[in-house]
Amino acid sequence: MSPRPVTPAALPELLAGLCARALSSASGRLRVVVDGAPAADPGALADSTARLLRAEGHPVARVSADDFLRAASLRLEHGRHDTDAYLDDRLDLAALRRELLDPWGPGGSGRYLPTFWDAARDRATRAGYLDAPDRGVLLCDGALLLGRDLPFDLAVHLRLSPGALLRRTPADERWALPAYERYAREHFPDAEADVVVRWDDPRHPAVEVIPRRASG
Repeated sequence: MSPRPVTPAALPELLAGLCARALSSASGRLRVVVDGAPAADPGALADSTARLLRAEGHPVARVSADDFLRAASLRLEHGRHDTDAYLDDRLDLAALRRELLDPWGPGGSGRYLPTFWDAARDRATRAGYLDAPDRGVLLCDGALLLGRDLPFDLAVHLRLSPGALLRRTPADERWALPAYERYAREHFPDAEADVVVRWDDPRHPAVEVIPRRASG
C-alpha cells in the first residue's frame, strides 16, 4: 500500500481511530508504541493520540520508554558518546517487559509500574504499582523500540530519512545518528511496524498502514 498524505492535525485522529478499532477487536487491553528518534518527537504524537482516545471514553496510560533506562554504570560503561552502547545498552528491555508490557498483556496481572528509572538522578523512581483497566490502552513512546522482542499489539514507527534525521537533530546530539543507522539496518523498524509515518517534512506526513497486522 502506498503512503497516504495526511495533515499533521489528522495524524493523531488517524492513530486514535486505529487504536479504537484494534481495542474493539481485542480480547483485553491494548499495548501501543509510537517509535521514533527524538527529532521526530514521538512523545508529542503519543500525547495527542492519548487525548483523543480519552475524549472518546477510552482509559489510557501514557508512559515513556525513557523512564525504563538502565543504570548509568551500565548504559554509559563505554562513555557518553558510544553509539553501539546507545542502541544496545541504553534501554532496560527486561524491566520494560517485566514491569510494564507483560502485566498489560493477555494473562498479565494488570499491576504495572508507570516509571522504573530516573536517569537524571540515576536511581529507581520508586513509583508505586498501578492497576491497568480491563479495556484500557497503554500508549508508550520512545526510540529504538521495534525489533527488540517487545510485545506491542500496535506499533507506529515515525520514519525519517538519513538526511532529514541529520537536519532535524541538534548538532550536539548528532553523535548518536550511527545508532539509528544500525537500528534501521539490523532491527527493520519499517517491517516491524503496523503503521509507518514518513515524516521528513513535519508539515506533510504520509502514512502507510500495514493491513496484515493493524487490522487484526
